[in-house]
Amino acid sequence: MGSYCSPLFVLTLALVVIGVSFGLNEAKLAYDYYKFSCPNVETIVQREMMSVLLTDATAPAAFLRLMFHDCQVQGCDASILLDSDHSTHKSEMVSSKNFAIRKREMIGYIKSILEYECPGKVSCADIIVLAAKESVSFSGGPHIQIPLGRKDSTTSNYQQADASLPPQGIKVHELIHIFTSKGMNLEESIAIMGAHTLGVGHCLNIASRLYDTQPDDLMHYVYEAFLRLKCPTRVPLTNLTFVPNDITPTIFDNQYYRDILMGKGLFGIDSSISRDPRTAPIVRQFAIDQNYFFKVFSSAFVKLSSTNVNGKGEVRRQCNHIN
Repeated sequence: MGSYCSPLFVLTLALVVIGVSFGLNEAKLAYDYYKFSCPNVETIVQREMMSVLLTDATAPAAFLRLMFHDCQVQGCDASILLDSDHSTHKSEMVSSKNFAIRKREMIGYIKSILEYECPGKVSCADIIVLAAKESVSFSGGPHIQIPLGRKDSTTSNYQQADASLPPQGIKVHELIHIFTSKGMNLEESIAIMGAHTLGVGHCLNIASRLYDTQPDDLMHYVYEAFLRLKCPTRVPLTNLTFVPNDITPTIFDNQYYRDILMGKGLFGIDSSISRDPRTAPIVRQFAIDQNYFFKVFSSAFVKLSSTNVNGKGEVRRQCNHIN
């Protein structure tokens, strides 16, 4: 599993503008945002998250994915939590790219606890990000300090999700563009891909890779045979068939990078970043140095969760409905 870094590892990005503001139209974030309005917010979120994480080994991956999918569309604004208003609009959850998104209801539950403690103060958007960072730490990854103060959006649109979430066949240059647009450098763009160290991929999302193979998409032949055994048909017979992302799917470590260097990446983009001359050296570095991966991932996590943050939203009383 590589060199060990304690879950108590803390990255404090002092003097980085992320912790202060991101422009005139964006929310001002701060590491002590709730110091007076809800001083126990992180303790409460951690306590409630622990009850879930201890009973569901798949929960950390679900919370991390929930944050990524929220932040990719309109910034981190909890738009992914809004339910559809069937008479006027369809929410982001209608998008096929949000297939298998889970744990939305748990964010709502934590919000209800915080409403009792600090009515109208803590945004659902902040709870999503706090839940994701707790999931990383609980799984053995770094303990990431994040600025808070995000607002909740009043809109949610599945068409924006369709347009903003990465497609299955994303190319390396497209991946780099997505993450550099959020303030990340090249190293951070590859580090954030390390989130694939947690969780599983569904056959629905890898069948085209297996049965419509591309000459430049290289897989270890034994691993390809394993995937075909797990996903034996071009069109999956059920949406419930899945394959672990790496051999340690419940542990946040650098195994993902080790696997993709051996041709055992689950998705096409995994294989691509291990061979592209721009990204392959970074993959190799992360594969041999877990501490360094944790450091860069922490920086990338803060940038992803703090860029393009809504400064004109609200603090919802219920996460699945606007006020």
